[in-house]
Amino acid sequence: MVNETKFYDILGVKPDCSPEDLKKAYRKLALKYHPDKNPNEGEKFKQISQAYEVLSDPEKKKIYDLGGEQALKERGVGGGFSSPMDLFDMFFSGGFGGGRRRKDHRGKNVIHQLTVTLEELYKGAVRKLALQKNVICDKCEGRGGKKGAVEQCTTCRGTGVQVQVQQIGLGMLQQIQTVCPDCRGQGEKINPKDRCKQCNGKKVVRERKVLEVHIDKGMVDEQKIVFTGEGDQEPELEPGDIIIVLDEKEHPVFKRYNVHDLYMRMEIQLVEALCGFQKAVKTLDDRELVITVLPGEVIKNGDYKCILNEGMPQYKNPFEKGRFIIQFYVKFPDTLPPEIIPDLERVLPPREEIMISDHAEEVTLVDFDPEAEARRRSHRNAYDEDDDMHGQGQRVQCATN
Repeated sequence: MVNETKFYDILGVKPDCSPEDLKKAYRKLALKYHPDKNPNEGEKFKQISQAYEVLSDPEKKKIYDLGGEQALKERGVGGGFSSPMDLFDMFFSGGFGGGRRRKDHRGKNVIHQLTVTLEELYKGAVRKLALQKNVICDKCEGRGGKKGAVEQCTTCRGTGVQVQVQQIGLGMLQQIQTVCPDCRGQGEKINPKDRCKQCNGKKVVRERKVLEVHIDKGMVDEQKIVFTGEGDQEPELEPGDIIIVLDEKEHPVFKRYNVHDLYMRMEIQLVEALCGFQKAVKTLDDRELVITVLPGEVIKNGDYKCILNEGMPQYKNPFEKGRFIIQFYVKFPDTLPPEIIPDLERVLPPREEIMISDHAEEVTLVDFDPEAEARRRSHRNAYDEDDDMHGQGQRVQCATN
């Protein structure tokens, strides 16, 4: 039972979602709302990070599901969230860098999500992708202004960060590290009149970069393609990488299963299930496969069959493929003409004979739709909760009077 769904709503997932669904939701939203791409969405990026940090931790998730944000605060978790940038960097193994300098003296990476189809992952493809990245300003040679114009920031003393102490409870203090607002994390300042006119003192300018992305056969969802040294440039740092993260688009017919296998659902008529059939299936590389079920071989509803070496190609070994798995769903007729019942009874296996006692009661079967019943219960519960709230309000008013 989940009492509060705010964090789930922020990530756009259901309370019963799998860890994989949670990761995928965070990945898409974090890339979309990262400050490097959306400078005005800092608060949204922070909310996404906090929601994922809680829901990805089994212990924090349990506390949140039982008591919501208030329970997290009571347990000392609510005010102790990680930096959104640190969480992003850990998730993407480097991330955008958030404007901070890394210990290995490399510039920040640029991460881009690329939506690909299942056909592209099956056949391979080459995509051209236009990106914007930072390059060192050629006019000031990365100084940001005239020679000697750069001064150490007095607010942060050249560290680029400020540390604030907040009290989060009785006898409990929390240190929060934020980017220095005066120098924006650079640790240095330049007099406005001495700033470079081309980069406005930022030392770097934006440049359009067109990449040729090779999608190899058998690549998987969330796989990374790294362009080493093609990332953002910063003075005195080696350029970072451009990292392309593949995002597999859902296919209307096929679904990837266990990396190398392909799955599809096939609907067949009752006569086909009982008497055999032939069907043609169009593959992801536009071939046609003819599948045959011989007369006399009965296909039951939900049965599985597979075709060897017709699944997804293996990455780096594309001539080896997985299995093509087909699950059959038998479409039953709604009614049957009464006159054909005797003929069916003669060819089908006989009914099981049962003994009915003289005291048995005869009842009537009616249709039942579980989904409609669930919707009805949901509406009724919402109505009851609304009534309870109104009732409580009336009782409080009476007590006041």
